[in-house]
Amino acid sequence: MKTITADELKARIDAGEQLNIVDVREPAEHEEFNIGGILFPVGRFRAMDTAELDHLKDQEVIFYCRSGNRSGNACLFAEQMGFTNVVNLAGGMITWREKFDQ
Repeated sequence: MKTITADELKARIDAGEQLNIVDVREPAEHEEFNIGGILFPVGRFRAMDTAELDHLKDQEVIFYCRSGNRSGNACLFAEQMGFTNVVNLAGGMITWREKFDQ
C-alpha cells in the first residue's frame, strides 16, 4: 500500500487531475466535511460489497478517513479483493483540516 500526504493530494486536486478518491468514513462524517469523491464506508469492504468500486480495480484509488486508520484498512481490504493501485491519505481529514481548513 502506498501513501500520499495531504500536501501531495491537494496539489494534485488543485492541478485539476482526475482522481479516484474514496471517503471510507460514515455518512455523518462525510456530510460534516469532505474533499469530494465517493462515500464508501469501510464496513462495506468487510461485507465484501465492492461492486460500486469494481470498475476502479486497475486504476489508482486514493482512500481517506478521519485519521488514516480506517482508510489504511480499506486499502488492505481492497488489495485482497484485487485492487492493484491503492493509496492511503496519511493523517486523513485531521491533517487535511489542520493544513487547509483555516
